[in-house]
Amino acid sequence: MIELTDEMKAAFETAMADGAPVIVASAGKAGMPDIAFKGSAMVFDTDHIAFWERALGTTFANLKENPGCCVLYRNPATRTAWKFFGEATVLLEGDLRQQVMDRTIQLELDRDPERKGAAIMVRIDKVVQAGKTLMERD
Repeated sequence: MIELTDEMKAAFETAMADGAPVIVASAGKAGMPDIAFKGSAMVFDTDHIAFWERALGTTFANLKENPGCCVLYRNPATRTAWKFFGEATVLLEGDLRQQVMDRTIQLELDRDPERKGAAIMVRIDKVVQAGKTLMERD
């Protein structure tokens, strides 16, 4: 069962300010991996992480081809790190896209003044910390 914690939510909320931006790993259909910082990453609810994809670059293209991804949170100051594995949904319109945009930090929205970005919703299937599985979808 996946139930993201209040500690995780709080860590994501201050990740940028703490100098610990979240990293998303993805790979397209051909399998070439890519990693990217996502300053807008948030714990959306008990089993989803979301972010505002303003660049519409490699991460966006990869997730449209292959929804499997890994979200890494690491804060060296607090010695906290989690890996979240799951499947992404790319949202180009609709209420859920708007909800993610409404919860995105202003710094990231300022970099997308025309709001051309997409919301990415990642359903979390597994959470790992220090090599140990903390939770896993049934």
